[in-house]
Amino acid sequence: MTPVDAVDRRLIALLRGNARMPVVELARRLGVSRATVQNRMRRLEREGVIRGYTVELKSGAGDQPIRALALIAVEGKKGPAVCRALRGYPDIRAIHNTNGRWDLVVEIRTETLESFNRLLGEIRLIDGVTASETSLLLDSLTLPAD
Repeated sequence: MTPVDAVDRRLIALLRGNARMPVVELARRLGVSRATVQNRMRRLEREGVIRGYTVELKSGAGDQPIRALALIAVEGKKGPAVCRALRGYPDIRAIHNTNGRWDLVVEIRTETLESFNRLLGEIRLIDGVTASETSLLLDSLTLPAD
């Protein structure tokens, strides 16, 4: 795998801000040729650095309105099994391994508080989960890509 350099990082930041930005605009902002941007994007996709492109909806525009972060402590070496179990829930958007008091940070989005409560109950029953703490996300500030 080719190391990600400063130009790759800037390209990724621009794509995070607008995944549909035209290649010619990406090239202009990065100060490189269009072919360079296309080649870097293909390489980053091929190597799995970029796994896909997505649409970010305005809050309340059809997206699941209940958003939260669940901090989870995991018993011993049961982390991989807990992660496999968590992957089975469609309302779990991302699972992050961390250090410190909590082993995992889980991003959750559900349609209703009832479904959110049900999901939390199921997470707490997963073998290996020893504790959890959850915070609802009330608002988010989107930072510019550059």
